[in-house]
Amino acid sequence: MDILRARTERFKHGKALRHKTPRETHADLKGPVTRDAVAILAESDRDRVPELVPERYARMTQNAFAFLRGAAAVMATDLAGQSVAGIPVQAGGDSHVMNFGAFVTPEDNILFDVNDFDETLSGVDFTVDLKRLAASVAVAALGAGVSKKQARVLAAATVKAYRWHMAALAKMSPLEIWHSRIDLEQEIGLIGNGSLRRKLTAVVDKARGEGLSKDDNFPHLVSGDVPKIVDKPPTIFHLNAKADARHKLDTGRLFAAYRKGLAPDRQRLLDRFTLKDLAFKAVGVGSVGTFCCVGLFMTGDSEPLFLQVKQAQRSVLERLGGKLGYKGNQGRRVVEGQQMMQAASDIFLGFTQDEASGRQFYVRTLKNRRLGGVSELSEGKDLSDYAQLCGRTLARAHARSGDPAAITGYMGKSEVLDEAIASFAIAYANQTAVDYAALVKAKVPVKAPKPATANKKAKAA
Repeated sequence: MDILRARTERFKHGKALRHKTPRETHADLKGPVTRDAVAILAESDRDRVPELVPERYARMTQNAFAFLRGAAAVMATDLAGQSVAGIPVQAGGDSHVMNFGAFVTPEDNILFDVNDFDETLSGVDFTVDLKRLAASVAVAALGAGVSKKQARVLAAATVKAYRWHMAALAKMSPLEIWHSRIDLEQEIGLIGNGSLRRKLTAVVDKARGEGLSKDDNFPHLVSGDVPKIVDKPPTIFHLNAKADARHKLDTGRLFAAYRKGLAPDRQRLLDRFTLKDLAFKAVGVGSVGTFCCVGLFMTGDSEPLFLQVKQAQRSVLERLGGKLGYKGNQGRRVVEGQQMMQAASDIFLGFTQDEASGRQFYVRTLKNRRLGGVSELSEGKDLSDYAQLCGRTLARAHARSGDPAAITGYMGKSEVLDEAIASFAIAYANQTAVDYAALVKAKVPVKAPKPATANKKAKAA
């Protein structure tokens, strides 16, 4: 449908798509029992840092929700056989509830937004992200001891929040949509649950810069003549490139290529810092073992800047089939997707490549803005309000690249799609439990060996 047509025509087009794909068909879960989830996970092991593959599985075997977080490739494989509405967007690709969070914009506003774009891809049906989000809500709720009936209600409420916010966005002009945002401080005032309000208020305080030093996952400096990042294995450590050539990076060329891709004003800002140290940092669940490091940059007055350099591989959404794919630097794919979906992007966001290894990366300011473990948010109404906030946020992200009028026309005013995707979410939660049990039964190695760290005198950069 031509995006230049009037929104009333685009709305009718979306509504007409119901004849091709009835909304009720999204309740179905077709075919996941025919594939081997453990084998799909193992496919990417060979491309990961060997020392951290056991750590990846250790994190995934903690519970069913942790499994779901690390199994984006499994769910993408399953979603390839599901119904689609036929309305493409820039998809996040891994839109579970823990991939949303708070961050501070360059203008010092605190926004709530999608914050993980490793799997982002354009031209993907909007229902793909929506189904992963709803499924994650169901899995989180069941993991917290909620009944299946209530978990289904929570998943439906998430889809409803997406649908309602998309309908509101469909009435706006393209510029109004582009400039819309989810202001976290305003959202707190709209949340009825006191417990969640307090937790999100704490997030705001943290995003304002309080308490960063208390987080052991955040790199710290060692005072001395040569500032460096503290080793805290298995999360943060210095790799010994002499012990394994696969870990070696030409940092000079890597950051020179990154700098070249930045806008002139960002280049000038970056030039005020010098790279002092580089350490490996294990991140997330699904990303554990991909090559990810943190660069410590400092000014002449010892003012630090941490830049995360994270390996970008092909998006798991290519498993959906068709003509989906991205040709070029996968780091650039992540950067473009983030800029498309987020209300405000990191000023140091960029991409680069290590020519010797062929690894492709995206670069961003290392952030420490997170909402905590899902167990803290999955207690009764906490998860309900939080999941609905994620639903509204995903709608805003999709509306920037997709056609909100067509999406609204397809979804309609009734709860048909809400209920259908909620049914899918429960079915997928059941399948996730089966897949999680299969991974545990497989007894994959979960005790991480000692990382190949450099000696104290070795220079990491």
